[in-house]
Amino acid sequence: MPELPEVETTRSGLEPHLQGRRIQQLIVREPRLRWPVPPDLAKLLSGGQVRRLDRRAKYLLLGTDGPGVLLHLGMSGSLRRCAADTPLRPHDHLIFRLDDGFEVRLHDPRRFGCCLPLPDPPQHHPLLAGLGPEPLGDEFDGDYLHCLSRGRRAPVKAFIMDQQVVVGVGNIYASEALFLAGIRPGRAAGRLSRAHCRALATSIRTVLAEAIAEGGTTLRDFVREDGTHGYFRQRLRVYGREGLPCVSCGTPIRSRRIGNRASSYCPTCQR
Repeated sequence: MPELPEVETTRSGLEPHLQGRRIQQLIVREPRLRWPVPPDLAKLLSGGQVRRLDRRAKYLLLGTDGPGVLLHLGMSGSLRRCAADTPLRPHDHLIFRLDDGFEVRLHDPRRFGCCLPLPDPPQHHPLLAGLGPEPLGDEFDGDYLHCLSRGRRAPVKAFIMDQQVVVGVGNIYASEALFLAGIRPGRAAGRLSRAHCRALATSIRTVLAEAIAEGGTTLRDFVREDGTHGYFRQRLRVYGREGLPCVSCGTPIRSRRIGNRASSYCPTCQR
């Protein structure tokens, strides 16, 4: 699934090409996404000028001088900018036709993404209400994590992947951040000291910033707005490296299941 770095890479790549452009037409080739595309959305967006493209958690927020739109890439989706005469691919379900001869296409093979109208203000949308702070924002730090973790028996990996605790820390980046912080993924969140929480918050920010700088992580499906891959995969320290030597100490990387997700860790470096 595209996680925060992949969504932020998509946002930063598309925004310069979208800002100030008018949406001549929204073509809905397949409305049956995770939530059906409202039948009147195409009419509402027609002729609207794009003001901005923001991100909240793993959602993209397209702001226009009319209705806004909430977009999600689902499990394997991508948004790509291409010339209007580029041949369509299977699973190109939505097409935003712009006034400069280009289109932005939502490609979503599994149809787990969404395209829904946004209220004003956007945070009132049910999918956005109740979300935790942004991990790269000022509200998120080790003291916040320490306060929220008190009394929590859940494994720390599940804790930091809870979108009500902090948004956008998916499986890949949770594993990587816990490795940098030297914390085992199965350790109870409530047993972390304040120093551990500060180290973990710093590691989360470091890993996400590194991944954004590399254009995200392409494991199978993710591509950037121009069709290129994200290159953070080459910098993964534990995720997907089970049985391989730890980059720090040489101990074979292990894996265990936490919350039905594979969790990679170094038994020597992480305690």
